[in-house]
Amino acid sequence: MNKGELFKKIPKVDELLENSIIIEQMEAYPRVTILEAIRKELDKLREIIKQADSEFEKIDTYIASLPNKIAYEIVKANESHLKRVINATGTIVHTNLGRSLLAESAVKKVAEVAQGYSNLEYNLEAGKRGSRYSHVEELLGKITGAESAIVVNNNASAVMLILSTLSKNKEAIVSRGELVEIGGSFRVPAVMEQSGAKLVDVGTTNKTHPEDYIEAINEETGVLLKVHTSNYRIMGFTESVGLDELVKIGREHNVPVVEDIGSGVLIDLSKYGLEHEPTVQESIEAGIEILSFSGDKLLGGPQAGIIVGKKEYIDKMKKNPLTRAIRIDKFTIAALEETLKLYLDEKVAINSIPTIKMATMGIQKLEEKSNELFKLITELDIAAKIEIVDQVSQIGGGAMPMSELPTKAIEIRPENMNVALLEKRLRNYKNPIITRVYKNTLLLDVRTISESEYKIVVEALETVFKKESSYE
Repeated sequence: MNKGELFKKIPKVDELLENSIIIEQMEAYPRVTILEAIRKELDKLREIIKQADSEFEKIDTYIASLPNKIAYEIVKANESHLKRVINATGTIVHTNLGRSLLAESAVKKVAEVAQGYSNLEYNLEAGKRGSRYSHVEELLGKITGAESAIVVNNNASAVMLILSTLSKNKEAIVSRGELVEIGGSFRVPAVMEQSGAKLVDVGTTNKTHPEDYIEAINEETGVLLKVHTSNYRIMGFTESVGLDELVKIGREHNVPVVEDIGSGVLIDLSKYGLEHEPTVQESIEAGIEILSFSGDKLLGGPQAGIIVGKKEYIDKMKKNPLTRAIRIDKFTIAALEETLKLYLDEKVAINSIPTIKMATMGIQKLEEKSNELFKLITELDIAAKIEIVDQVSQIGGGAMPMSELPTKAIEIRPENMNVALLEKRLRNYKNPIITRVYKNTLLLDVRTISESEYKIVVEALETVFKKESSYE
């Protein structure tokens, strides 16, 4: 049989539309999507025929399977692009996977607000227009000890708003060792430039002294800026100016001190076996006038840039036109308010906020989780060596870069496929599972997998180990 005859075997679009499998899809999906899927699969078939050698019988088999392939393509095309995935990497605040998970109460509140109108900017007591920031301002004051607060869409925006308000067309003095890159190739100097502040870096990469700040202060100075290097550490021959000393310098020269603390820790996590990360409360107690931090890192809430500090400065920020461009929406406010409520009781926060709960999870609980998942996986009939191994998890999200959390992981060594293929199949499964590959093995870190996700993980492994799997 020559290729010309094979091309004649390609079914027409109208023929495929009359196939029972395709008719079933037409009841659930738009016609335009179905036509696109048909044309896509027919184009694939033409290309296969072009490349075909003598194995023409395989093309007949392919043609027979066209309706099923088209149906699969239709379903795939209608899947949401943004979807829930299972994080089996062990990185808790995984930037690529959406950072922090919301507490159950926060999820419920977001759903409630989404389904109806809300008093977003309406004062129910006064019966007139209100402020969207009022829903979290009092809570932030109670938790941090700050006079006032405002929340914008992320921490980079928070820093930009602070500098635009307090140091536009003025100088912002910062240690050279604190000019960090904050992710996605965005850097503190670039954010400062956009705010209109003039960057003045003092000291050196590894050492900055009080005199460096003092000598740089002049009539053009707007703020002294301190950036907590939460995503890296400089070790060895180093020296920096502490908060107390910097606040003292600022007050002596009547210059406000601003700190970008980064991750927004509201609990001293060293009490739970982690390395000490400066808390928001510590900075406020030290006398920092304005402090900014993220809502979706170690705070464990939604993406937000939280600014707390002196009321006189916060009030100026609320009047800055930039505030409207970077303000938060009702869903963020709902999630943040519910998350902050949990911090009113530290024990409740530890047990209810997923990020904090995972970070402080003890080895005994991790052993219990790994044993349960191991039992479920080993009951499957799959060609792989499976065992529980000691590993380390990470906080992630640019926080606590030196921390390695002892954890338990399920190690899988496939026998009939390479690890890269297994990783790809799990990643492309209908419920994507993001894993870690280490020394030619695949790891499932149980710290970041919830027990409610075990069933999905087991079903995925059973599916992708089958030769007929179409997930690649």
